[in-house]
Amino acid sequence: MLEEISELIGLQVYTHEGLFLGNVNNLVVDVDESQVEGVFIGDTNPLLVEGSKAISVPYRWIQSVGDIVILRYFPKRVSLKKKGK
Repeated sequence: MLEEISELIGLQVYTHEGLFLGNVNNLVVDVDESQVEGVFIGDTNPLLVEGSKAISVPYRWIQSVGDIVILRYFPKRVSLKKKGK
Protein backbone atom coordinates (compact mmCIF):
# COMPACT_ATOMS: atom_id res chain seq x y z
CA MET A 1 0.00 0.00 0.00
CA LEU A 2 1.23 3.48 -0.87
CA GLU A 3 1.96 5.80 2.02
CA GLU A 4 2.51 9.00 0.02
CA ILE A 5 1.16 10.14 -3.32
CA SER A 6 4.72 10.81 -4.48
CA GLU A 7 5.19 7.02 -4.52
CA LEU A 8 2.95 6.94 -7.62
CA ILE A 9 5.66 8.64 -9.67
CA GLY A 10 7.60 6.11 -11.71
CA LEU A 11 5.03 3.32 -11.43
CA GLN A 12 4.14 1.39 -14.57
CA VAL A 13 0.58 1.83 -15.83
CA TYR A 14 -1.44 -0.96 -17.47
CA THR A 15 -4.90 -1.05 -19.02
CA HIS A 16 -7.55 -3.40 -17.62
CA GLU A 17 -6.66 -5.69 -20.54
CA GLY A 18 -3.03 -5.93 -19.38
CA LEU A 19 -1.49 -3.65 -22.04
CA PHE A 20 1.43 -1.51 -20.88
CA LEU A 21 0.54 2.20 -21.28
CA GLY A 22 3.59 3.97 -19.81
CA ASN A 23 5.03 5.27 -16.53
CA VAL A 24 3.59 7.88 -14.17
CA ASN A 25 5.64 11.07 -14.62
CA ASN A 26 3.68 13.52 -12.50
CA LEU A 27 0.42 14.07 -10.63
CA VAL A 28 -2.42 16.58 -10.89
CA VAL A 29 -3.41 17.50 -7.33
CA ASP A 30 -6.36 19.58 -6.10
CA VAL A 31 -4.67 21.25 -3.14
CA ASP A 32 -7.91 22.71 -1.74
CA GLU A 33 -9.58 19.29 -1.67
CA SER A 34 -6.35 17.40 -0.82
CA GLN A 35 -6.90 14.80 -3.53
CA VAL A 36 -5.24 13.54 -6.69
CA GLU A 37 -7.19 14.58 -9.80
CA GLY A 38 -5.10 12.72 -12.37
CA VAL A 39 -1.77 11.31 -13.43
CA PHE A 40 0.54 12.29 -16.29
CA ILE A 41 1.91 9.34 -18.22
CA GLY A 42 4.98 9.82 -20.41
CA ASP A 43 6.55 7.83 -23.23
CA THR A 44 3.26 6.08 -23.86
CA ASN A 45 2.77 2.88 -25.83
CA PRO A 46 2.47 3.85 -29.53
CA LEU A 47 -0.14 1.12 -30.00
CA LEU A 48 -2.40 2.98 -27.55
CA VAL A 49 -1.41 6.65 -28.01
CA GLU A 50 -0.59 8.16 -31.38
CA GLY A 51 2.99 9.41 -31.49
CA SER A 52 3.75 8.06 -27.99
CA LYS A 53 2.79 11.49 -26.62
CA ALA A 54 2.48 12.13 -22.89
CA ILE A 55 -1.12 12.13 -21.68
CA SER A 56 -3.10 12.93 -18.55
CA VAL A 57 -5.41 10.25 -17.21
CA PRO A 58 -8.18 11.15 -14.74
CA TYR A 59 -7.68 9.49 -11.37
CA ARG A 60 -11.23 8.11 -11.52
CA TRP A 61 -10.05 5.82 -14.36
CA ILE A 62 -7.65 4.05 -11.97
CA GLN A 63 -8.83 0.69 -10.66
CA SER A 64 -5.97 -0.12 -8.31
CA VAL A 65 -2.54 1.05 -7.21
CA GLY A 66 0.19 -1.14 -5.74
CA ASP A 67 3.47 -2.15 -7.34
CA ILE A 68 1.84 -1.05 -10.63
CA VAL A 69 -1.19 1.03 -11.61
CA ILE A 70 -4.13 -0.72 -13.28
CA LEU A 71 -6.72 1.32 -15.13
CA ARG A 72 -10.42 0.42 -15.04
CA TYR A 73 -10.93 2.36 -18.27
CA PHE A 74 -8.82 3.51 -21.20
CA PRO A 75 -9.93 4.17 -24.81
CA LYS A 76 -8.87 1.66 -27.46
CA ARG A 77 -6.58 4.30 -29.00
CA VAL A 78 -5.86 8.00 -28.40
CA SER A 79 -5.40 10.01 -31.61
CA LEU A 80 -4.03 13.51 -31.96
CA LYS A 81 -6.57 16.18 -32.84
CA LYS A 82 -6.01 18.01 -36.10
CA LYS A 83 -5.97 21.80 -35.70
CA GLY A 84 -8.30 23.89 -37.83
CA LYS A 85 -10.83 21.13 -38.55
